[in-house]
Amino acid sequence: MRTGRRARVRTTRAEYLLPHAHETVFWARWLTAAFLTRDANTGSGPADLADVCLVVTELVANVTRHTRSSCRLRLCVQGGVLTVEVSDDSPDRPRLRPAAAGAESGRGLLIVYALAHTLDVLDDPSGGKTIRATLNGG
Repeated sequence: MRTGRRARVRTTRAEYLLPHAHETVFWARWLTAAFLTRDANTGSGPADLADVCLVVTELVANVTRHTRSSCRLRLCVQGGVLTVEVSDDSPDRPRLRPAAAGAESGRGLLIVYALAHTLDVLDDPSGGKTIRATLNGG
């Protein structure tokens, strides 16, 4: 008689509270790279570090550009899937719209949408929102 064993899926999480400051995007990118580099030793991280860092950069940059709020960055790797969540205090929902020709900004959410497996906007009961993107591992 065989006994069924459940395979354990390793979960690694990190959460960072980032101030509303010019340097916040740099620190979010740096913290993400450090988190994923540490997790890469387990073989459970996403395939492309550059894509993940770009997603984090764009989501955090949107908070610093369009709100007066600090933001909370959450990273979770489980079963080869990375979930990136960026929360802020603003109730304004992001709008996915084409960037004007020659514009130097306005493409961030389109980039995230192109790189992420899923992209969701979740309303926070306290009046803010969370943008959640998932990226599949390789």
